[in-house]
Amino acid sequence: MIGLIETVVKALVDHPEDVVVTETSKNGDIAYRLTVHPEDVGKVIGKQGRIAKAIRTVVYAAGHRLNQKISLEIQ
Repeated sequence: MIGLIETVVKALVDHPEDVVVTETSKNGDIAYRLTVHPEDVGKVIGKQGRIAKAIRTVVYAAGHRLNQKISLEIQ
């Protein structure tokens, strides 16, 4: 899943070397934290959060196929 998030986000940003995804697990739920270069935050979020919503939709769909509850936080 980390690879999926990194692949999608690195294609969007100007500083792909600064894309970091960390994973934490609590009570069977998996939380991913996406950190990008400060100049790229707007590109990842998009107008009115459309890009962030699309990324979350893809990640949640992949998690659903694996029967996992997933959350994605963007920083």
